[in-house]
Amino acid sequence: MRLRALLETDALGLRLLGGEGELDRTVRGVMTTDLRDPSRYLSGGELVLTGLAWHRDAADSEPFVRILVAAGVAALAAGEAGLGDIPDDLVVACARHRLPLFAVHESVAFATITEHVVRQVSGERAGDLAAVVDRHRRMMTSGPAGGGPDVVLDLLGSDLDLSAWVLSPTGRLVAGPKAGGPGLSADTCAELAAEHLAAARTGRRGPHRVTLGAAPYALFPIRGWGHLPAAAGDDRSPQGARDVRETVLSDWLLAVAADAGDWPEERLDLLQGVAQLIAVERDRRDAARTVRRRLAQEVLELVQTGAAPAEIAARLRVAAPVLLPGLGTAPHWQVVVARVEWDGGDIEGGPVAQSLLEEILADPVATGPEPSDRIAVAHTGDEAVALVPLPAVSAEHDGTETGIHADALLESVRDPLAAGLDEDGRVTLGVSAAVHSAEGLRGALEEARHARRVAAARTGRVCAAGHQELASHVLLLPFVPDDVRRAFTARLLDPLRDYDRRHRAELIPTLEAFLDCDGSWTRCATRLHLHVNTLRYRVGRIEQLTSRDLSRLEDKLDFFLALRMS
Repeated sequence: MRLRALLETDALGLRLLGGEGELDRTVRGVMTTDLRDPSRYLSGGELVLTGLAWHRDAADSEPFVRILVAAGVAALAAGEAGLGDIPDDLVVACARHRLPLFAVHESVAFATITEHVVRQVSGERAGDLAAVVDRHRRMMTSGPAGGGPDVVLDLLGSDLDLSAWVLSPTGRLVAGPKAGGPGLSADTCAELAAEHLAAARTGRRGPHRVTLGAAPYALFPIRGWGHLPAAAGDDRSPQGARDVRETVLSDWLLAVAADAGDWPEERLDLLQGVAQLIAVERDRRDAARTVRRRLAQEVLELVQTGAAPAEIAARLRVAAPVLLPGLGTAPHWQVVVARVEWDGGDIEGGPVAQSLLEEILADPVATGPEPSDRIAVAHTGDEAVALVPLPAVSAEHDGTETGIHADALLESVRDPLAAGLDEDGRVTLGVSAAVHSAEGLRGALEEARHARRVAAARTGRVCAAGHQELASHVLLLPFVPDDVRRAFTARLLDPLRDYDRRHRAELIPTLEAFLDCDGSWTRCATRLHLHVNTLRYRVGRIEQLTSRDLSRLEDKLDFFLALRMS
């Protein structure tokens, strides 16, 4: 197509700033870039779209335009959304090199121009879409994504009449066409994910053909390069993975509502190209998780090594703005522990559990309306540990009602995961109560770990347990590890010991005497040589510091056992 035709298309809203004599140039493609030097991604004849992020001062325009001219591009179109008016130095540089320059109104998306151009430059619809896929691959590997996978899924619908969706291995809808068309129910997403995981465990190559009800689907695996461990001589192809179990619980899939059995090779290649394009986006999102993973790893190491609460609190203050920007107040925190275990084989469970826990916690069904994509997950040994920030709650709540619940975590993902685990894998998760300080984080970690052990004692391939299921006295049974016992006693008695150390208040001796007197105010006051009002003040302080009620039998028994174990 000619540049003149682009200018005459009102829907594109292009405004010519220079190059009137060059409007008969032929446009053979389109590319979006904000790189200072995009030459390696240009083959000639492109309309180059740019948001001008590369433009810092007037000296940047001349070398940028010279690179485009040397690559043989047809024209440059600059968006007004970033800088407002197009810089005069860019107008001058384009005029000097006879490069046509268009201004793109801020209301016009680059994706709209991209779609229009590629529709016109090829008469063959499949070839037309393949060009878009190739250009989007270049955009997504060289700079900011040009709309993500949704744009390509829209084009699959408009150009090839194919409805397609990107799903996580747990059945979460990652992306779908935005231009209308049929949707997928949560149940269908879960069934498709289960079918995909079951097929992937067999080792068969995609696409996998399945039928749900009367509807046929073709399932294409999406394997990010970051998830593929390289073998000797590996050419970075999916076949280079050592064991399918290392990635089966983290790979996305492309679900296409069609029967791929009679597709020509060209269409299969096209859909494989779409899957590769989306794999780039998957790797991009994984890269965005790096900071959150590192923060979680640092906090986990501090907690496990017994660092001072002040040091942990300082690291949490750094983590809070990253995980919940704009929160404004110190959040509450929850801890979720996950473990993935396989029968036989030498598979490192920590990274597998980390990827899986990120996928599970990204599901709003499990985590509620909070920005779950910002949850940080670390791994140590064979387990993954998630640090989940929660908004600070009012005094009427203890923080748990607004947090994550173990039963909700697996409600929608149990069937897909069971299919992926087949007969040789298990997933177990444990969820802590919410805590509001660095002092409580170690106890939350131990609580989550013990809850996971409770889940592991159950039957089934996919099990979870929450802190509500840990009746306090269960923690004291002989089979419970020593570190869990220490966490139990520390949670009850450490606030009292710290207060005694700072104020010489003798709360611990008072608690021992009060329990030994069976809660009798008069007998206890006599034994301690205190006025009854003084005793009531001390007991009130104990209850305030521990959030327990010494008029309740359960809390009296907890304190009694904690004192005997300390």
